[in-house]
Amino acid sequence: MRYISTRGNAPVLSFSDVLLTGLAEDGGLYLPETWPEFSLADWQAMRALPYPELAARILARFAAPDIDEETLKTLCAKAYAGFDHPAIVPLTQVEDGLFVQELFHGPTLAFKDMAMQVLGQLFEHVLTQRDDHVTIVGATSGDTGSAAIEACRGRKRLSVIILHPKGRTSEVQRRQMTTVREPNVTNLAVEGTFDDCQDLVKGLFADIPFRREMHLSAVNSINWARIAAQIPYYVHAALALGAPEREVSFAVPTGNFGNILAAWAARKNGPAHPPALRRVQSERYSDPVPQRQ
Repeated sequence: MRYISTRGNAPVLSFSDVLLTGLAEDGGLYLPETWPEFSLADWQAMRALPYPELAARILARFAAPDIDEETLKTLCAKAYAGFDHPAIVPLTQVEDGLFVQELFHGPTLAFKDMAMQVLGQLFEHVLTQRDDHVTIVGATSGDTGSAAIEACRGRKRLSVIILHPKGRTSEVQRRQMTTVREPNVTNLAVEGTFDDCQDLVKGLFADIPFRREMHLSAVNSINWARIAAQIPYYVHAALALGAPEREVSFAVPTGNFGNILAAWAARKNGPAHPPALRRVQSERYSDPVPQRQ
């Protein structure tokens, strides 16, 4: 699998290189050069898989030939071992024909754990193979930062620097980010908004010499690997509700494009007839932290 920038002026990269690069050097986002397609039989075979194995099978198409499916099974099993529900992403029926997928069973109670725990394992695997080190820089309104820190804390080949808007995150998320004692984690409170934090991060990545010298990488949605790791939970829900034989719609409560992009990517991987996924998006801009019972 090869990856190209949406702006068309950056080197074509492999999955592992995209993971470590994040934002393309021309300022674009890396996307697959061609989309893998699962046949009807492939989809049906995935229906019986436990979630970590399903995630590994989907990621294998995007990570090939850099990381094989057996390795991804091991990495995904480690990633989801700390979730507090055996189904990882259970579906709860609200009424006839309406279900809610629970994405808050990870260590920080945020849906961002679904991808971040996988990214932590992927970074460690690739950097160990290459005997390298990267510095992850990210902007957050709360959930991305705490999930990224939890996934990367204590890892010898990663340094993590997270910028958050001072006084504009929930108290739970502020504490999740600022009470971590591992020396590879730094958290910075910025006077301003989330957009100010994101502008600072994009500015760092735009300085190509500095970016290369400091070995910067990203875990925000500017990193394709983050999007790829979110695709499996859409596939898992769709399969559980009868796809691809039955059309399924998704309403995605988010103000961030990355989450719905993963739903679109899931549909791109489905058989053309019948459509596996049809999505509907509804937006909101603050995500209350769910509480475990």
